[in-house]
Amino acid sequence: MDRRAFVRTCSISAGLLAGGALSLPASASVRKYGRVRLLDSEGQPLKASAVLAGEQYVFNYPFPATPCFLINLGRAVDGRKTLKTVSGGRYDWPGGVGPQRSLVAYSAICAHKMTHPTPAVTHISFRPARTDAEPAAGVISCCSENSRYDPATGAAVLDGPADQPLAAILLEHDAASDGLYAVGTLGGEMFQRFFKTFGARLSLQYPNGNATRPLVGEVRVQRLEEFCGNVVTC
Repeated sequence: MDRRAFVRTCSISAGLLAGGALSLPASASVRKYGRVRLLDSEGQPLKASAVLAGEQYVFNYPFPATPCFLINLGRAVDGRKTLKTVSGGRYDWPGGVGPQRSLVAYSAICAHKMTHPTPAVTHISFRPARTDAEPAAGVISCCSENSRYDPATGAAVLDGPADQPLAAILLEHDAASDGLYAVGTLGGEMFQRFFKTFGARLSLQYPNGNATRPLVGEVRVQRLEEFCGNVVTC
């Protein structure tokens, strides 16, 4: 690198640092969507302190038809560096949020064959650790093809045919109100493939055509068992 290029690179880096843009690497695949407030099942603002440890919750984001998990892992969760998408993109997951930094959220669409929760049934869910061979925080397990993800490390793949982590949902915690907001995604999104694959069913579920319109404003959070009539475990 010649002197002129070196000076230009340093100037750009300094400008990004001053603007806070280096909190995640350029290849992180961060996608900003609407800042959507999470509500409880009664339609009131959800408080982070009300999300029970070891319980699993579901909400839709960033689209009305795309389900996500919200999980309180019960302990502070540090970030995870150099996760990798199937396309080769690398990114750093920032870790848990909330008063105890224990809250995490991920797309509930399995990275293998897009198994996901529906009101009728779900073959993908979170379960607390059952054996010493599992991570202490538990796993997100897809019973369709036995893909398993570690929610404490950015939903990194533990085993099974999935070839990338679940896409992370970026959460923002407002300490003053204890409120929670979804603000974007990180990692390997599968939403467009999801819409194409399940388009016929989604057109029946969302006859007004808003299945693919990004959410704005607010969205309700439910316990998975309340959202879904049959939670299959494996």
